[in-house]
Amino acid sequence: MNRINSIYLPSVAIFCLIVTDSVALAETSTKSTSAAPHTIKAQIWVDNWFALYSGNTLIKEDSVPYNTERSFNTELFTFSTTLPAQLSVVMKDFKQDDTGLEYIGTSHQQAGDGGFIAQFLDAQTNELLAVSDDSWRCTVIHKAPLNLNECAHSSNPEQVCKSKIDPEPNGWKDAGFDYSGWPKATIHSAWDVKPHGDFSWLAWKWSAKFIWSKDLIVDNTVLCRFTIPAPK
Repeated sequence: MNRINSIYLPSVAIFCLIVTDSVALAETSTKSTSAAPHTIKAQIWVDNWFALYSGNTLIKEDSVPYNTERSFNTELFTFSTTLPAQLSVVMKDFKQDDTGLEYIGTSHQQAGDGGFIAQFLDAQTNELLAVSDDSWRCTVIHKAPLNLNECAHSSNPEQVCKSKIDPEPNGWKDAGFDYSGWPKATIHSAWDVKPHGDFSWLAWKWSAKFIWSKDLIVDNTVLCRFTIPAPK
């Protein structure tokens, strides 16, 4: 399990963010109603990889590279921001190439499945502030294979498999970006996601749900937006 990285961001409009060994500048939302920065304790498990942003500033990237097979690690870290805070997440399931398959050319050739769960707490009071659930809005930009059965059993998947790949929407991480038309995140059961690795080492809140788009298998890259509200 990864050690907790503490981050102190003293200013209100712009703050310094330290995650592991990197330093980045982050802009807080101009719509914030809670002037004093809050230190947030984040806990995230994902199959296979994520990157969390405030605006275009990277808060935390999964410490295990995206192209690592069977990456099921939990990330624990803290960051400071004014609340409410609009944040963005990129989620990716492992795939060898744009066919959407893994273990290509072996007897285990298949399309893998994804899954993501997160909870955000006030680092001082341990009050639960936000969780992954169907209040998040998500869109899919890499969908493959569209012809799952034909593709998964093909000896020439690069020629056979079909995909739908879109660029990231322009400015989608910006606070003013309108993502109201994005579908709500789909909640999936633990049975469907089958969390591995150190997932069970944490005390997950009952309200924290496994989310993704509708299709855990075919949808490989998912972009999500959500808000951490101000404490009541």
